[in-house]
Amino acid sequence: MTLETPAARLRDLLAQDTCHTMPCCFDALSALLIAQEGFPLTFMSGFAASASRIGAPDLGLMSYAEVEDQVRNICGAVPALPLIADGDTGYGNAMNVRRTVRGLWRAGAAAVMIEDQVAPKRCGHTPGKEVVDRGEAMDRVRAAVDEAEAIRAVGGDVLILARTDARHTLGLDEALERARTFRDLGADILFVEAPRDRAEMERVCTEAPGVHMANIVEGGDTPDLPRAELHAIGYRIAAYPLTLMAVAMAAMTRTLQAMRDDAERDGRMDFAELRRRIGFDDYYEASSHYESARR
Repeated sequence: MTLETPAARLRDLLAQDTCHTMPCCFDALSALLIAQEGFPLTFMSGFAASASRIGAPDLGLMSYAEVEDQVRNICGAVPALPLIADGDTGYGNAMNVRRTVRGLWRAGAAAVMIEDQVAPKRCGHTPGKEVVDRGEAMDRVRAAVDEAEAIRAVGGDVLILARTDARHTLGLDEALERARTFRDLGADILFVEAPRDRAEMERVCTEAPGVHMANIVEGGDTPDLPRAELHAIGYRIAAYPLTLMAVAMAAMTRTLQAMRDDAERDGRMDFAELRRRIGFDDYYEASSHYESARR
């Protein structure tokens, strides 16, 4: 029996006539909670992963090796949940892009995102972004697609998500032209970052035909539309890259302030529920079959 790969599961999701809500994870625990709540896919947010792993902003500070390790940990915790990995700018030239795609696929990713920002990149909704020229942007995506094809040639599978941040500095027309070329080069998913209103989002989906992802950052440039409306516009994925981290940071900050002030600490998960979600109950059930594990 051939087991369905993460990439195959992602392809099946993208073929459905709907817009999938995609909470973005930043570590194995956040991905585990996403899977437990029944979401069909996730994305490892570079912003959130950088904050979680190294306590620093997403400004190219986290290395490729750290990203690969984070992807491996996440996919190890939730192997059945298709993960889109943030491959950043590819960490170098076109050959580095190919290595990045292969490494993140080996770590368990169903898809790898490659973008056209100047390295070191900046988070999509932060100031100071610049993009490389069109030729270099195409080389990155071409290299990513070439590596995906090489992986499929040996029996593997991985999808390529091509992102452009050109809207910020070069305008929507340039962003659309890049997206169309990314599609022609073989990218499986298109991501035009930071359209500024519904009309621009409609242009993205109609003037650059393909499978599109919307990036919904609360307080960012792109309007936070209901999922049904995103589907009507033409999006297949609605990514929420910072929601989980923002809520978790707010809750932790409130709790720490309460501890500092010797005040009541509200909102804690029940200890039994905490153990269950982390996997203690499953561990004890499995280990009960082995005498040595009970010692």
